[in-house]
Amino acid sequence: MIRLRHLIPMLAVCLCAGHAVSQVPAPERDAVERVASPHVPTPPADEKKMERADAVPRTEIVGYFPQWGVYNRRYVPLDLVKSGAIKSLTQIDYAQGNIKDSACVVADPQADMNLIYKAEDSIDGNADDPNAPLRGNFHQLQLLRKLYPKLRIIISLEGKKGLFEEAAKPENRVAFVHSCMARFLEGHLALGVEAPHLFDGIDVDWEYPDAAHAEDFYGLLAEFRKQMDAIGYKSAELRAGTNRRGFTLSIASGANHKAIDPINWARVAASADQIGVMTYDFQGPWSHDTGFVAPLRSTDPHVDTVSTVISAYLAGGAPPRKLLLGLPFYAYQWHNVPDNPTHGLYSKGDPIHGNLNQSTAASLLQNEDAELYRDPASQAPWIYDGDNFLTFEDAVSLKAKREYTEQLKLGGMMVWELSGDTIDAQLLRALTKPAAPESARGATHSQSPE
Repeated sequence: MIRLRHLIPMLAVCLCAGHAVSQVPAPERDAVERVASPHVPTPPADEKKMERADAVPRTEIVGYFPQWGVYNRRYVPLDLVKSGAIKSLTQIDYAQGNIKDSACVVADPQADMNLIYKAEDSIDGNADDPNAPLRGNFHQLQLLRKLYPKLRIIISLEGKKGLFEEAAKPENRVAFVHSCMARFLEGHLALGVEAPHLFDGIDVDWEYPDAAHAEDFYGLLAEFRKQMDAIGYKSAELRAGTNRRGFTLSIASGANHKAIDPINWARVAASADQIGVMTYDFQGPWSHDTGFVAPLRSTDPHVDTVSTVISAYLAGGAPPRKLLLGLPFYAYQWHNVPDNPTHGLYSKGDPIHGNLNQSTAASLLQNEDAELYRDPASQAPWIYDGDNFLTFEDAVSLKAKREYTEQLKLGGMMVWELSGDTIDAQLLRALTKPAAPESARGATHSQSPE
């Protein structure tokens, strides 16, 4: 039995931003139309010289950065450097951009462009100039890129299902994609605010296209690919899976048959460089039944798991090298869970809502009645103290998923989201090096549910 006392609570970063003196106007559609190029640019004659000779296929480790971290968890780009997380990442997906009137817009101008960072929270150690045209998270990403020029940074475009359906219609999609190119890839953020080379691509988070909208989905991705390729020479980074500069197109997709079955994944892969599969939320606080958030495997052939979902994508035509295995850096908890032979697993309980992560696990393990258990089939851990049940990821379960990714020769792994890691990035480190022994105190219970 092990109690994992080595888990460290999350660092609470104090970000005293103050008030923005010079407010950047919220960028609207007409702003993009006034500054965007009205024609497809011609690539320079020496475009081939932009290839990077040292580029080799690599296992991608993609992490979503939470835009809202500056408000609730006090998580800022500097934390990626201080924790060492940045050393494990090949790509950051900045969450999020948004859609308004079938055009790409900055989702939160205050967090992204207006917020004044104090010196202690800024990557370069300098406070933001209140009169600078660009501040906030976007400016911090610019500073991060200077320190790590080979790091790919893309923006995740999120919005309600209906917004994507409207934007993807044949009569809207060309103008919609053009607005995304102008706003985020060419860097026309707002009138008077220019940030070229800020983003290296776009992640399309349409949850989820159904059979009735499948053709529009394929058409939208094809239009993204077409327009990205037309301005690819403006990219500051390599397009994923290639040794050429260009913009990366990724999508986020679901872990259930409702999201998988209506789509021809070979057609998606013809345009998209990455298919990030959200292989988590197999169980959670919407239910009064305890279970694993993201089990890799199960002894029950009728239960959906990470491996069964990936198999479904492969059967649907998705190339292995374009699949990213989704990893949750958060936890789910139930209380009032009665003791039983499975130590709270697959039992009834009352779900606890909130932002739960590694600090939750560390806190729960301070209870002398708490024990860590592990399912031998999936290597998934859980904590149970006679009342509380917590499902989460740890270094051992992530090592198993890393090995699974390597065995299937998948493109890599994708994390939702980075602020859920420990202050020294233990989870991300587990994706790039062997997991350390769990404890010198003893061994974890391996529990096979009956």
